[in-house]
Amino acid sequence: AFQPVRERVQRFANRLVYGKRASPYEVLTRFSEKIASSYGAEDLLPYTAETLREATAASRSCVWLRQGDRLLPAATSPPGATRVSEARALEAETIPEVSGESGAPIWHQGELLGALTITKDGDEPATPADKELLDHLASQAGQVLRNARLNADLEARLEELALQAGEIRRSRQRIVAAQDDERRALERNIHDGAQQHLVALAVKLKLAKTLASRSPEKGESMLAQLGGEVQDTLSALRELAAGVYPAALEEGGLHVALEEQAKISPIPTLIHAEGLTRYPLDSEATVYFCCLEALQNVVKYADATQARVILRDAHGQLSFKVEDDGRGFDAQSTAHGSGMGNMADRVAASGGEIDVTSAPGMGTTVTGRIPVRPLEPAQ
Repeated sequence: AFQPVRERVQRFANRLVYGKRASPYEVLTRFSEKIASSYGAEDLLPYTAETLREATAASRSCVWLRQGDRLLPAATSPPGATRVSEARALEAETIPEVSGESGAPIWHQGELLGALTITKDGDEPATPADKELLDHLASQAGQVLRNARLNADLEARLEELALQAGEIRRSRQRIVAAQDDERRALERNIHDGAQQHLVALAVKLKLAKTLASRSPEKGESMLAQLGGEVQDTLSALRELAAGVYPAALEEGGLHVALEEQAKISPIPTLIHAEGLTRYPLDSEATVYFCCLEALQNVVKYADATQARVILRDAHGQLSFKVEDDGRGFDAQSTAHGSGMGNMADRVAASGGEIDVTSAPGMGTTVTGRIPVRPLEPAQ
């Protein structure tokens, strides 16, 4: 019969002591019920900070989560009151003391997991009741922070795995891209190198057939010559299969390698070089294969009587020009084939540029340039 009266008296006494705030008993009861309900750490941490601030009439409260040797703010009330930049270092398993702030460590199964802190306005100190409430809430918050840290560790691990998966994906993309580049490079080298030999052989075989019908002796002589050129073609194919540049280019440089090609060209071809030295092999290969492609087009399409290649090194630019006296074409309206695309790709990859000028009856000129730096002389 006296119980309702006692409860009313208790509530009245609480209002006298705590005002409109809940009593420590009420705070702890509600907090225990909250923990027992099906709330995750993402809900409980902000609730803990808010409950702590309201129950102590603090201006700011914070729930700290331990990560390594630091305390990081996991939840604050009001939200955003503490920034991540305010992370605090732990010393000897002790939470750092901050002027004007009261706190309590959060332990669980003998391990320091974090802390609760409150700050009051002005110089108002925390009351004994505030400190007691801090300690009680800290003792109940251990499992909450344990779950929160497990979630944080899981998120960090998932983020790490996502980064690793992304790096693996990018690595695979780089491998595929490199394989594609190698295939395209091999295709260009075959198209621009060995195919040049084969085109020349095809033209000379037709000429040998014509000569054989008119002069068997001359035809036989040309066939013997073609036998040697077949061997040269096989050597070029072997070099490509081995993944190396033509030996003449690697050993003698750009001028020497193009002179070797001029010797087997089915039409007279002049190679003129000004100021050339040795350059990185990739740069030499770019110009070499572009010149071969242009010469091959002269033989296949131009109906020319001669061709000329001009090489120059000036002002850090290695330039080349391949010109013929063939029938030419309308450069504005004629679509370029794969050969021109190969040349453009090579030159662009080296940071250079290429241009084709032609007109019907005026021959064709292919001009290109790439930035180069001469190789240092061997010591």
